[in-house]
Amino acid sequence: VIEKIDKFTKSDYKENLVIMMLMLPSANRQNKETLKVFKDSGGFEEFFPTDDDSQGNEKLLKQFPNLDCFGDNGSFSGRIGKTSLGNTLRTLKPLIIIDEGHKAYSEIARKTIRNFNPSIIVELSATPPPESNILVNISGQALNQEEMIKLDLHITNKITVDWKIAMLAAIEKRNILEQKAKEYEAATGEYIRPICLVQAERTGKEQRGTRFIHSEDVKEYLIKQCGILEEQIAIKSSEKDDIEGIDLLSKDCQIRYIITKQALQEGWDCAFAYILTVLTNPGSQLSITQLVGRILRQPKAKKTKVKELDESYVFCFRQKAKNLLENVKVSFEDEGLGDIAGRITIDESDEQTLKTTKERTVGYREEFKRFEGKIYLPKFVIQENSSWRDINYEMDILSRIDWDDIDIKPLSDITLSKIRQEEQEVIVGLSDDEKEVIKEKNRISKAGGLEIDKVFITRQILDIVPNPWVAYDIGVKTLDIFLKKSDKKMVSTNLAFIIEELRKILEKEKDKLAEQIFKKLLENKTLCFFLISDKGGYKLPDTIRVKNNIKGLVRDDNSPIQLSLFDFVPEEELNETEKTVALYLDEQEKLLWWYRNLSRQDYYVQGWKKYKIYPDFVFTDKRQKTKSDYSKIFVIETKGLHLKNEDTEYKKNIFNFCNSLGQQKDWRDLNLEFSDKKIEFQIVFEDEWRKRINKIFE
Repeated sequence: VIEKIDKFTKSDYKENLVIMMLMLPSANRQNKETLKVFKDSGGFEEFFPTDDDSQGNEKLLKQFPNLDCFGDNGSFSGRIGKTSLGNTLRTLKPLIIIDEGHKAYSEIARKTIRNFNPSIIVELSATPPPESNILVNISGQALNQEEMIKLDLHITNKITVDWKIAMLAAIEKRNILEQKAKEYEAATGEYIRPICLVQAERTGKEQRGTRFIHSEDVKEYLIKQCGILEEQIAIKSSEKDDIEGIDLLSKDCQIRYIITKQALQEGWDCAFAYILTVLTNPGSQLSITQLVGRILRQPKAKKTKVKELDESYVFCFRQKAKNLLENVKVSFEDEGLGDIAGRITIDESDEQTLKTTKERTVGYREEFKRFEGKIYLPKFVIQENSSWRDINYEMDILSRIDWDDIDIKPLSDITLSKIRQEEQEVIVGLSDDEKEVIKEKNRISKAGGLEIDKVFITRQILDIVPNPWVAYDIGVKTLDIFLKKSDKKMVSTNLAFIIEELRKILEKEKDKLAEQIFKKLLENKTLCFFLISDKGGYKLPDTIRVKNNIKGLVRDDNSPIQLSLFDFVPEEELNETEKTVALYLDEQEKLLWWYRNLSRQDYYVQGWKKYKIYPDFVFTDKRQKTKSDYSKIFVIETKGLHLKNEDTEYKKNIFNFCNSLGQQKDWRDLNLEFSDKKIEFQIVFEDEWRKRINKIFE
């Protein structure tokens, strides 16, 4: 078995079975001159005629006209084949075996393979294209009979809005599996260390601090709140690879949790991977289908006869139950599928690619340049000594909460015997009908089994109650409430649910107290809502940065937008509802300009909850007398109908505060540019936004 850097001789070829491992990208770049495979190389001369053997070279080129050559037909020595590895393989007419064969159907891939003059091409693929000549088909049932995969697959959908509850359930299951694995090792000497794969929504360095679940957030939770050692956690992403070069099957390896987004999606598996925890919201483009195949491989292709160690597990939250089985079925059908076209044809040194991804600066439209540096929006600012600064949630709200006022008495109303049915486990196995692929074998309700540990409970609520002493005291009181009416076994069985309910109550109580503090600060003038001056406020940017290769927003008839504040608006920054609203605004005769406010970058309103509110649009009307100026700024947030919830009510309350405080202010005292201008905040839903905008401009 050799690789592309190794040499072999004619005698090697004639006397042995020579197997060369070659990555397809090594042979299919457009500029073959830069590839070692096709470079003239010492070591393969015996496969070719000598340079002065013109007849031999002519005969060889006639037999293999696709050889790379020096010279041409008009030169003195004629065309001479290069003594390269690529040419050597062409003359040997090899049998080519393509792993992940479905990836080799792009035109470049096919051309590359044909260019080696293969005598036979054999593809290995989990998902062969319809035109494939299938010689052997290995069914899922056959794999299971050969003890190669871990089935049944158990899918647990947590009834919670908190991803940490799903993560906690996965931790509990992994701990149980590790205990089973230790017992199995003691009896057989076979080592297994169950690994939990965790699918987060974001992994990039610049993507943390958003409302998406980031890999570093998961890692921090595992370490700080679950007491897991840092060396037991790895992150696998395009930017960070903690498992590179590590033998995950080794006894010396400590890794028990691997956090990823899509980096393990294709072509990776580890027999120790037993659990997949999907921490993506139901509406996320990521889904259970993308990673479930990574946990199916059975260690050493041999059943342990320990039920728990011969099966696999998926934990998710807020998923639609009716879609779970369908998603898993898709995963079984699509296991191994990948797109080759976008992965191996781009040359890293392609100057055109670098040029198109480079950023450029975009400024205001010419007719709006007079507003540069003069568009301000109000913010909540707090007085500190003789100066003012933006309100900070942790410093100004959270630190003022008196945790003695927290009321956890509602926990007394919870009956544990009823709660045990909150969680469902779906057990999936292979169907006898190959077209059906999988079928549901059982659906059961179950409860957890965490050890009663006051410190563990404390860790689970520290992100809500930052003081560890207070959090510990709350944990003690919580256990007292349940142990007074239930035995330890019942409390232990329901501990994960108890923690979930405790977190809900603490969040609600914390927000209630925070709201009281916020209002009190406003009443005593410590907190104010200022537009602009030395006291506070926000100024819209004068320029934005956009990439050269992204598509700009255009109207439905493909004509350019006309009334955006900036000359260019990237289409990718808007979802479908926001895009529709933006285009509708762009057609309003009484609108002067509109601006797409970028989440986590631009203007925000900080209320009494931790997260900031980033409105979607800022726009202005036309002043009746002076059409080139405006009298009012509108700040709006668009919402889908499915998002009418407690969070939306909070935003409406904050916006009502903004409107109320804005009406009380005399803008003349704050900035001359706004001496006669007003501002209004609104939340509009997708079933009413058109009516609301029409009313604004009637």
